[in-house]
Amino acid sequence: MADFESGTAQKLLQSFMQLKKTGWHNKKIAGFNPSEFRVLVTIQRYANEKNTEMKVSEISQLLQVTPPTITQIVNILEKDSLIERTVDPEDRRAVKIKLTRAGIEATESARKAFGDTFLELIDYLGEDESEQLAGLLSRVHDYFNQISHQ
Repeated sequence: MADFESGTAQKLLQSFMQLKKTGWHNKKIAGFNPSEFRVLVTIQRYANEKNTEMKVSEISQLLQVTPPTITQIVNILEKDSLIERTVDPEDRRAVKIKLTRAGIEATESARKAFGDTFLELIDYLGEDESEQLAGLLSRVHDYFNQISHQ
């Protein structure tokens, strides 16, 4: 096993710390915070795949976030007229959520902005280095996932 004080270990640690400091994963995407973006995309994907509306509990399960957290995000998105709630005709206690026309347009715009960021990264790194990075990050994920289950 390599010595932690080795140059490679220190470079790796420094790289992870620098990446985290950029806050890239917390930046707004087309005006949405990452949580709002994830909820919008989840509702859109579900609507496209299942051709139906979603319940808060379903969004919660898919995103592995508590229902109260999802409810807070849904409240914000509803206030901004991006989603609407309707009572489920089959179960009057259940509330269904769907994107409004404005919500669909905003989600598409945000998805495009998000995708463009990665396309620009590929342009910056080049195709080969981007493929290498994707492979290495996948292996890093596998490694940390493996040691967290030991």
